[in-house]
Amino acid sequence: MKTRIISGLIMAPLLIVLYLGGWFLWAAALLIAIMGLQEFYKGWNNLDVHPSKEIGYVMTVLLFVTAIPYGGLESTVPPFYANMMVMCIWVFLTAAAGMIYGWKIDRRGTYDAVATVTGLVYIPFFTYHMVLIDMTEYSLFIWIVVIAAFGSDIFAYFTGYFLGKHKMAPNLSPKKTIEGAVGGLIGSSLLSGLFGFIFMREMALVCLVLGLVGGAAGMAGDLTASMFKRKMGIKDYGTLIPGHGGIMDRFDSVIFVAPVVYYAICALTGILNI
Repeated sequence: MKTRIISGLIMAPLLIVLYLGGWFLWAAALLIAIMGLQEFYKGWNNLDVHPSKEIGYVMTVLLFVTAIPYGGLESTVPPFYANMMVMCIWVFLTAAAGMIYGWKIDRRGTYDAVATVTGLVYIPFFTYHMVLIDMTEYSLFIWIVVIAAFGSDIFAYFTGYFLGKHKMAPNLSPKKTIEGAVGGLIGSSLLSGLFGFIFMREMALVCLVLGLVGGAAGMAGDLTASMFKRKMGIKDYGTLIPGHGGIMDRFDSVIFVAPVVYYAICALTGILNI
């Protein structure tokens, strides 16, 4: 526990990136996407599956450089629709590139192509939503992503440590309990609501609800990462962060929460009302 707390304190200054936003957040999200993808692809090697790192890196960079406001692109198309168009094209190109990679059946297996595409959608695409949130008029919601993800993790850990009795997903994460999950959801919701009350009071109730939904999404992200690790036969994705593992071990929940918050913003602003 001591190592985890120390590592958490070391990572705390990274929150300055959320405050600065813009290019700083863009660069941080891109770095998380690339490093996370690298760890994910490396894990597949234990199963003799070899995704294309070249396709992975190229498609990741391609996605992030299409961030419309940062590129200074002038357009009469509303940002939401422009972003959706860009992402649809990117998903098509990613799927096509992955399938083409599997053409050499004498040298590659089917899973090589599948793992290539899965990694790109799972990590860079999900992570990219952090940039999309920062591009909206409600960029403060980027804090809800982190609060919900880390808040649910921290409260679930301590609630489970002191009160946990009933296993939640023993095959994926033996230490997680139902009591811990409930504590995590309550904690992330209250923290998010408190943030909203202090910094955007008119959206305090929305933040409270997003904290609850985001906390659930964060837990889903954590269990998803555990599922892949179990199949890959690894304990952690890496050793970059002492006590936490690799980038994916620490940000697996964040990248799941980001899309939930972004599409909630789109719904709240009425942009989906065609």
